[in-house]
Amino acid sequence: MAYHATYPQRVSGSLLGGALGDALGYTVERDSLEAIRTRFGPGGVTAPPEDGSPFVFSDDTQLTLYTVDGLVEALEWANDGVSADEMAILWLAYLRWLATQGETPPDPAPVPPPRWIDVQEVLHHRRDPGNACLTGLLTGVMGTRKRPLNPQAKGSGALMRSAPFGLVPRIPGEMADRLTLDAAALTHGHPAAQTPAAVFSHLIRALALDELDLEAAVQSAVAHAGFLGDTELAGSLTAAAALATGGPVAPERLPDELGGGWLAPEALSLAVYAALASARPDPAEHFTAGVVLAVNHDGDSDTTGSVAGNILGALHGEAALPRPWLDRLEGTEVIRAVGSSLIKAATGE
Repeated sequence: MAYHATYPQRVSGSLLGGALGDALGYTVERDSLEAIRTRFGPGGVTAPPEDGSPFVFSDDTQLTLYTVDGLVEALEWANDGVSADEMAILWLAYLRWLATQGETPPDPAPVPPPRWIDVQEVLHHRRDPGNACLTGLLTGVMGTRKRPLNPQAKGSGALMRSAPFGLVPRIPGEMADRLTLDAAALTHGHPAAQTPAAVFSHLIRALALDELDLEAAVQSAVAHAGFLGDTELAGSLTAAAALATGGPVAPERLPDELGGGWLAPEALSLAVYAALASARPDPAEHFTAGVVLAVNHDGDSDTTGSVAGNILGALHGEAALPRPWLDRLEGTEVIRAVGSSLIKAATGE
């Protein structure tokens, strides 16, 4: 059924969709394709497990929600007429997430004042947090693009938390780029981790705010990768779009064609391929098929599922998300509340 998703519906769709993709992928994280098929059959994992086990998300969703909360705090200060350092606020938000993982950075790192999100127990589980995120924050130093932390880090830990930058309305695209790149540099010092994060938030912005169709939004993302000087990423996204032209390919081909998703450019390319190759007239069918395609491969299934879910949720809105999956997912009320706080801070509604 075709319908027009509003901005609030696209915000909740992207956040909840990312959590669903993350949870489906986390079910099989680090499993080989052979192991996935052994557990779930030749079609792989296609829905939350039927054995009653919890349908839980990973650090990808946790950090996405903390990114939203940092942006909300910055917007709240701005709405009160107070100039605030957005990166300092985001860094403090990530330090608050670090505390939920049972970690404490050394002096002289500040101790951030608590916010509502910090007492949500559903976000306190330790679910395989990425090494670069942990080590970067545990330095107690705020990384910047000019003073990089983890300068060799090319993984997807910055990418997977960056969708929210594309959900903030009423700011120039250049500012969204700067915020995404600088926030990525808080933990990931290599440009190959930072630029995919900015291109991802650009793609989300094109869908959620500019309301482009998926193909046009991907073309815009390819051009934006080139604009930011990452011709390798532009080529990888172009290859992903070409691979998707005829529909899904055998997942055995994906590691050679696009990689396993452990590096940021690979994860974004795999998610874009899955979103394009699974296109359906019905938004609900498109979302489910895209997320399933994104997680069934030899690679970083929770991140590729999360990114694909963010993309498809921003495209179609919350109404396209499978209700039985949402009923099984942990923390939906927290995710909706975080999304509502962004909408209120950004629009006053």
